[in-house]
This record gives sequence, structure tokens and C-alpha cells, in this order.
Amino acid sequence: MLELTPLIPALPLAGSALIACFGGRLPGQGSYPAIATLAAGWLIALGILGQTLAHGAHPPHWERSIVWAPTGDTVLRMGLALDGLGLAMLLVVTTVSLLVHIYSVGYMHGDPRYPRFFSFLQLFSASMLMLVLADNLLLLYISWELVGLSSYLLIGFWFQKPEAMRAAKKAFIVTRLGDIGLFLGLLTLFNAVGSVAFQDIFAAVDAQLATTTVSFALPLIGKVVWPLAAVAAILIFFGAMGKSAQFPLHVWLPDAMEGPTPVSALIHAATMVAAGVYLVARMYPVFHYTDHGSLALTFVAGVGAVTALMAATIGLVMNDIKRVLAYSTVSQLGYMMMGLGVGGYTAGMFHLFTHAFFKAGLFLGSGSVIHGTGTQDIREMGGLARRMPQTYWTFVLATAALAGIFPFAGFWSKDEILLDAWLNMRWVFYVGLAGGVLTAFYMGRLVIKTFLGEPRQPDIHAHESPAVMTTPLWILGFLSITAGLINTPWNPVFHHYVSFAQAEAPPFSLAIAAAGTAAAILGLAGALAVYRWELVSASTLRRMFRPLYVLFSNKWYVDEILYALLVKPLFSVCRAAFAFDRWIVDGLVNLVGWTGLVLSRIQGWLDRWVVDGLVNAVGYAVRGAGWLLTRLQTGLAQTNVLLAFAGLVALVWLLVYR
Repeated sequence: MLELTPLIPALPLAGSALIACFGGRLPGQGSYPAIATLAAGWLIALGILGQTLAHGAHPPHWERSIVWAPTGDTVLRMGLALDGLGLAMLLVVTTVSLLVHIYSVGYMHGDPRYPRFFSFLQLFSASMLMLVLADNLLLLYISWELVGLSSYLLIGFWFQKPEAMRAAKKAFIVTRLGDIGLFLGLLTLFNAVGSVAFQDIFAAVDAQLATTTVSFALPLIGKVVWPLAAVAAILIFFGAMGKSAQFPLHVWLPDAMEGPTPVSALIHAATMVAAGVYLVARMYPVFHYTDHGSLALTFVAGVGAVTALMAATIGLVMNDIKRVLAYSTVSQLGYMMMGLGVGGYTAGMFHLFTHAFFKAGLFLGSGSVIHGTGTQDIREMGGLARRMPQTYWTFVLATAALAGIFPFAGFWSKDEILLDAWLNMRWVFYVGLAGGVLTAFYMGRLVIKTFLGEPRQPDIHAHESPAVMTTPLWILGFLSITAGLINTPWNPVFHHYVSFAQAEAPPFSLAIAAAGTAAAILGLAGALAVYRWELVSASTLRRMFRPLYVLFSNKWYVDEILYALLVKPLFSVCRAAFAFDRWIVDGLVNLVGWTGLVLSRIQGWLDRWVVDGLVNAVGYAVRGAGWLLTRLQTGLAQTNVLLAFAGLVALVWLLVYR
């Protein structure tokens, strides 16, 4: 089965090209071949997992590469590799992508660009799968950019809507800012190691990267000296900040909701945002280099903590069902980064694994709600539990997993992050608890306002979605319950596959688990008290905490701050550059052009009237003389005698009177 690994990304890539060329003439207008390619990749990944489980749950070690670019003494190789981390990601991406493809058959039915959607969806999945399997940083970067291109195409799929067009551009530009850091990190490592292969980079961490220092000046700090590994790690993390929507580069993700809901599910669960977390995990030896790992990892944990708390507070006040889930994703991505930052390599990746399933379930569930009601505003919903029971129950299962309720999947992965934080960076533990309370509160609010109570808009006639949409919801609901069971204290299968340097899993702590569960229960109880039992009205809370409500409603003014600090000055620079180009550069060019034009006209006048005039005058004189001479020759004897006599008279006159 390992030898079939290259087919996993190759099949959807071929499917994307095939649908782009012949989509309308393929079965299901391209949807059936698209589903088949993902199903084949999922079966291959499942087969590899089965083989490894049969051999004692040992992670696979497979690699194939070819010579790509011989450059002098350096030979760049390009290839694919699969290990435990890669296998876990393959299972996540193929499973969620397959279910999203199936769900899209119903959701996108009747769209005029139906085949194009599946072609883009195939490209998105293939890019992410190639990124996961890349055995070197350069191929990962190429796949990384293909993921960015695919997200641009899918977020702006309904490009006739100005909001979708702007959201696609915003996502593309903001993530490119982070990609600059990733590219600089790639160049830094290549310059230091002479290779982009992961094995070569990791082998050189302690020998070269940790012992080589870089000095530079920082504002307000002065000269600092950092190990080269720390510099490279932080530069690489900038790329992860863009893709995985970490503060302050998170601003693109909520706006990405303008794309079709299946796209939102794929972006938020298994592809684009997961790429940044995977990048940090893949490059973890560089982040965790000997004796100096605290610098880069503390930076990761700090950014993750800020992101988790800030996004959770914004989720409290959003009224668009997809935007609540979008800020939930940003917050959970912060959780994952917190886990990786505190040294919880397995915990961070395990939360990515479980989060993929329940967040995909939530987004596809929100798509079912939108499909059935025609609105995204939860203030216009209510009472949908009776009209859409399948969507409701699957949504509740995914919500319980996200909140971290025992024994759902999110409980096990969040508990591991909290435990690692308690052991290594205790302040991160308290941030995680606070985030757990906020997460449970805003998800409880979302469920109550959407599904419970009485309908707020009688003219909305909600209906349950078709089976092609609800079947993936039930599968994801089942995974929301069971996915966490693969890494319990008595069955740490996930840890066997995804661990750093074969580190032992920390022992289960009942106190930490109880604290995480208490945080979730406290948040849910608060949501019930405010929005279900109405012990305290939401309007009263808004009045009591109006400054915070305004701050959260305006998303901490991060967009405005970035606009003032980056966008507006950049526009000013662009306008100045345009003015300089128009009046100075173009002015000089135009001046040279006009000068040449005037000189050419003067030259033309001189050539026509002086040079050509003189030449023509000689010609006219010769022609006139010739004409006169022709008058002398008439062919008459009398004229000849007369001319001879006239000549004789003239000669005699000259002789007599000279």
C-alpha cells in the first residue's frame, strides 16, 4: 500500500484537470469522478493505516525522490515521504475532503458553474495532500502557494458578488504577507545547510543552526543576538500565522465565509488553516533546537494564546452563523499553536485531528441550516430543532466536542493541551481555561438561538436537507464522539504515530481534566442562563459591559488598526509612486518623445524643402534646358538654314564688336 502513496495527491490533481476540460460531459457534471478520486485516496490511506496497525502500530517510513535540479556542487532532490505525522494528516484531509465533496453534490445543485466548483475543490485537496507528503521545504512551499491559489479561487467562486471578490483578494494578500516570512526562512535554511530536504535540515539543527548566531537591531530593544535556528523558526512561523489565521494575520478568515459553505468547511477543517499548524509540527526540530527552543516556542505559544482569547471574545457577539464558527476556528487554531508552543507536539496535532471532524460537522451543519432557511443571521432563526432534527442533533454532537465535554473528541485533545501547558508554561494553562469557558458560552448561544425556542421569522419555512447532505453530517457527528478515543490514557494510538523524539506521553491528570470539563460546563451554563432561561437578559449584559461589547463587535479594531498602520500608508506610497511614475518617469519619457518628434519634423522640413528642394531645382533646370533644346530641333530644312544664318550673324557681330 505504501507504494500507492503518490496516487493520493495525483488522483485529485488529475481529476481537477479532467473536470476543467470535460466537466459538463462527465458523469454528474464532474462530481462523481471527483468523489471517486478522493474515495480512492481515502482507501489507500486507510490501507496504509491497517498495515501499520497489523505490525504493532509502528508509524510508516517511506520515501521516494528524484534528482530535480543539479546546481554546481548542490543537487536538489524532489520527492514524497510518509511518516506517522503525514499519515495522520492524510486521514484527516482525505476523510473531510471526501465528505465535503459528497455534501457539495446537494449544496451546489443547480449552480451554473457546478463543474468548475468541483475542479477547484479537487485542486484544493490535491495541493494540501501534496503539501503533507512533501519531503523537502521547497516542494512544501510550492504546494503551500497552490493551496493559497485554490483558496482564492474558491472563496471568490461567486465572484459576481462584490463581497466575495473582496474577501478572496483579502485572503490572498494577507496570507502572502506571511508567505514572505516563510520564503525568507526557506532561504535562510538553504543558505546555512545547502539543502532544502527535511532530513538534511534536521540533521544540521544542533551542529550548525543552534551554534551559528545572527545579530540585528530591534526597535526599542537594540542589538540582539539569536541563534540562526530561532531566526529561521520565527520566519517560518510567519507563514503559519498567515495560513492558520494567527493574530494579527487572522483578519482574512472570517471574511472567507463569502465562499460556498462546503469551501468554508474544507478551509476551516482540513486544508488551508491546518497547513500552518502542520508546518510548525513538520519543522518542529528547528523550533525545538537544543538549549534554545524556549525562544521560538514561547513566541508560538504567546501568539497562539492571544489569538485564542481574542477570537473567542469576538465569537460571543457575532450574529452570522458562519462568522461565529469562523472565529471559533481562529480560537481553536490558537489552541493548537498553544499546544505546540508549550512542547505539546502530540497534543497540538491531536487537537488538529479531532477539530477537523467536529468543525467540518459544524460548518456543514450551518450550510444545512442556510440551505433550509435561506438566511445566515441567527437572530432570524429559532425553533429549527423541530423542523431540521437531523441537522440539529449532529450540530449538538459537534458542539459538545468543540466545547470539550466528556467523552467527546474535543475533551481528549483539549485536556492534553491543558496538561502540557500546566507542566511547562502555567500561564498558558489559565489562558486555555478562559478560552474553554468562552468557547462553550458562544457555542451554547449559537445552538440556543438557532435551534431552540420559537421561530422568530414566521415567513421562513425551514426544511430538512436531502440525504446527500445529512449523511456526511451523521458521519462527522459519529467522528465527533469517537475520534478522541484513539489517544486516551489506556489507548494512546495517536501518540504512537505522532510524537516528537519518541517522547513519553504525560500521565493522565484527573484534576486537569476536571478543570477543563468545569470550564466547559460553566460556559454552557452561562449560555443557558442568558439565552434559554433568561435569568439575565442579553440586553442587560450589553448595557453593563457596553465598552467590551463595542470592542468585541468591532473585532478589537484590528482591521482598522491594520488599515491605519499598513493599508493606508501603503496606499499613500502607491499614490506617490504613481504620481512619480506619471509626472517624473513618464514625463521624462514623454519629453524625450516630444523632443524627438519636434526634431524629426524639423528634419523632415529641411529634407523636403532644402535638400530635396536643391535636388529638385537641379532636376527642373536640366529638364527645362532639355525642353528648350527640344524646341531647336523641328526637322524642317528651313528652320535649320535659319538657325545657321542666325548663328553666322551672331558670330560676325562678335568678331566686329568684341
